[in-house]
Amino acid sequence: MGELAGHLALGFSTAFSIENLALCLVGCLVGTLVGVLPGVGPIATIAMLLPLTFQVEPTGALIMLAGIYYGAQYGGSTTAILINIPGEATSVVTTLDGHQMARRGQAGVALGVAALSSFFAGTVATVVIAALGAPLTKVALLFGPAEYFSLMVLGLGLAVVLARGSVIKAIAMILVGLLFSTVGTDLETGQERMTLGLPALSDGVDFAVLAMGLFGFAEILRNLDNPEARAVVKGSIGRLLPSLDDVKRCIGPVLRGTGLGAALGILPGNGAVLGPFASYTLEKKIADDPKRFGHGAIEGVAGPESANNAGAQTAFIPLLTLGIPPNAVMALMVGALTIHGVIPGPQVMTKHASLFWGMVASMWIGNLMLLVINLPLIGLWVRLLKVPYRLMFPAILVFCCIGIYSVNNTPADVMLTAFFGGFGYILYRFGFEPAPLLLGFVLGRLMEEKLRQALVISRGNLMVFVERPVSAVLLALAAVILVIAVLPAMRARREKAFQE
Repeated sequence: MGELAGHLALGFSTAFSIENLALCLVGCLVGTLVGVLPGVGPIATIAMLLPLTFQVEPTGALIMLAGIYYGAQYGGSTTAILINIPGEATSVVTTLDGHQMARRGQAGVALGVAALSSFFAGTVATVVIAALGAPLTKVALLFGPAEYFSLMVLGLGLAVVLARGSVIKAIAMILVGLLFSTVGTDLETGQERMTLGLPALSDGVDFAVLAMGLFGFAEILRNLDNPEARAVVKGSIGRLLPSLDDVKRCIGPVLRGTGLGAALGILPGNGAVLGPFASYTLEKKIADDPKRFGHGAIEGVAGPESANNAGAQTAFIPLLTLGIPPNAVMALMVGALTIHGVIPGPQVMTKHASLFWGMVASMWIGNLMLLVINLPLIGLWVRLLKVPYRLMFPAILVFCCIGIYSVNNTPADVMLTAFFGGFGYILYRFGFEPAPLLLGFVLGRLMEEKLRQALVISRGNLMVFVERPVSAVLLALAAVILVIAVLPAMRARREKAFQE
């Protein structure tokens, strides 16, 4: 307990610096704005803002990017309640009862309950991260190059689970990402690989260029292709604070939602997305009158919103402790860390203690900021929801181009970003997901480095990966996950062929 208190004291002393507090506030505000404006998700925004973080210390950069991520979860509930469009995938469940409450003149209560539930869940999730962080530092002692390589193979296996569509397409995207990671000059031999003779590619594909193209530019093209109609709830928002009766009805759902969300968020493979759905299903099943759900039941807002925010924060556990990004946002975080020279994994807690614990402490501060800034700014968010897309997207595009140009001050980076934007849009049209590609790209460079190190130590003996117990277990887990992911697709194809 004393050790945990010491770690948290280090974290709060880091997070309470003026620069880190300012970056946390910026991240929370931008994240909320992103969640409020449908069509501009946290993935695209973090990709766009990556260039700005290069001038910032790694701890501050990660605090800001994390603020954008969990701030978007808050903002997503605002659009779900007011205009029946989930700003985030995790806010889909909130539309079911939140929007019905808004239509009955209880928009303020729904927004207040969503904010308070999220704050409570975020506080609990921060404690969970802090409690699990210290024991996991001992895992760092077991990891050498072979174990790191096997861990990254497991990460790629989990990326297949992460994909929502075809397993074959997900595997194809991972392989494309691995290929992109090998572009550039080989540091050991000095040979150029797959550069097509272009000087702009001699240093490899820049992470910010790829991320902003695949998620920033491609997202804009995709939204222009499918414009959404927005009908903001008319009338007054009403009181924001729930009544005592509302609070009593929400206590159980919030506690259960927090537990479910925190547990599912830890699972690599985007388990955080399942939290709100699991919470809603549970609340409906145990309710005295399940028919109220879907018609403005306050429990249908409180439970899923607490599960949403708890999962969003515990999703950082596999990233910070194992270096496995459980979703596309976390893959961007891995990219940001590696750009700053920090290799994500078990050794982050020992080698970069102030970064890890500063990040944990900033989550609680960020949740408090979100509670304080969100409720008074609801009127502003309602006005922003009325801004037409035709005015919003050109401004975002210009901002993207300025940001990407500022990284290396070369026009070639802007051209490459545009190329990857077009490539990302084509992937979307053909039903391919870019998230596994980004995971493959991020882990590819680290995998190659650890593979070479392991082979140098073992003098070229490939058996080193199965002779070391931890490495062998990780590879076995990766194989099991791949088989579990591929078998249903193969069975479905076999049944279809048999029917024909």
